[in-house]
Amino acid sequence: MPQTVKAVIARSKGAPVELVNIVVPDPGPGEAVVKIRACGVCHTDLHYREGGINDDYPFLLGHEAAGVVEAVGDGVTEVAPGDYVVLNWRAVCGQCRACAKGKPWYCFATQNATQKMTLAEGDPDAGRELSPALGIGAFAEKTLVAAGQCTKVDARAEPEVAGLLGCGVMAGLGAAINTGNVGRGDSVAVIGCGGVGTASVVGARLAGANRIIAVDRDQRKLDQALELGATDTILADAGTDVVARIQELTDGFGADVVIDAVGRPETFTQAFRARDLAGTAVLVGVPTPEMTWEVPLLDVFGHGGAVKSSWYGDCLPSRDFPMLIDLYLQGRLPLDAFVTETIGITDVEAAFEKMHHGDVLRSVVLID
Repeated sequence: MPQTVKAVIARSKGAPVELVNIVVPDPGPGEAVVKIRACGVCHTDLHYREGGINDDYPFLLGHEAAGVVEAVGDGVTEVAPGDYVVLNWRAVCGQCRACAKGKPWYCFATQNATQKMTLAEGDPDAGRELSPALGIGAFAEKTLVAAGQCTKVDARAEPEVAGLLGCGVMAGLGAAINTGNVGRGDSVAVIGCGGVGTASVVGARLAGANRIIAVDRDQRKLDQALELGATDTILADAGTDVVARIQELTDGFGADVVIDAVGRPETFTQAFRARDLAGTAVLVGVPTPEMTWEVPLLDVFGHGGAVKSSWYGDCLPSRDFPMLIDLYLQGRLPLDAFVTETIGITDVEAAFEKMHHGDVLRSVVLID
């Protein structure tokens, strides 16, 4: 039977979020219903609320989540009821040209649930279909996803920690380890030290980087980056030449890998110019649709190396999530440090405000 549960939606552009009742259908073929235990408040959810992704309102927000599989539809073999899972928003198809080439992290046909969740009776828009954020919609007591969006992990990891791999922390770790291919002895600079950027610092440390330079306008974030593995910091105030400072800290050459975790033209220009002659610039911060990036073509020609974008840290959830949870349980990956606060499902709007002011790495919603 379809279930009615509490969930947080963005009904229209810029409007405060609302806690409403929604209808979650029984899982169909290839689908799963997941009881959500925790979901991080990610900047992407705010992008959805503000219309920065598209205008397919109302949005069912939340996507950085962990929970327990409650029911599965026909043909599902990946997970079973009772499995403890982290949800992912790039469930690979296994059949497209990227998957066929052995690069499933670039999958061009990632899967979402076919059925739609809807607003429940009594709502002014009762029966209206919801657009789940990144195909998940996890600011909810329960949600419907494609079974491939469920990645089973060790249940000893608390949900507020495990769920972080569902988006921001995985994006940052992967930007360093997977996309940037940071290696032993490399120099790395990370521009922007929010949740994603700080995770890039941690990823660079895990990969064996020798020098890790954290760049931000907020000294609090720089101090945290130092605690989590940065060797140097640059306070990017109005008078700071970020490119020159990174070059000074790398013997005048620039960093082997520079990661832009902000996603603005000016910060990506800094990343491009602050890399070594054959270095790599990685864009993992999410730009808005109207942004453009302009650079003289001769400057591109004059460098070797690479300019890359990083989708979800180029992760493969089935490979990366269990491995990273194991590292956490071994005490080698400090995921706890990213959880600034745990909050209730009614506190999402306030969490957006704290995020806007840079007061948190992650607020995480705990759902009973």
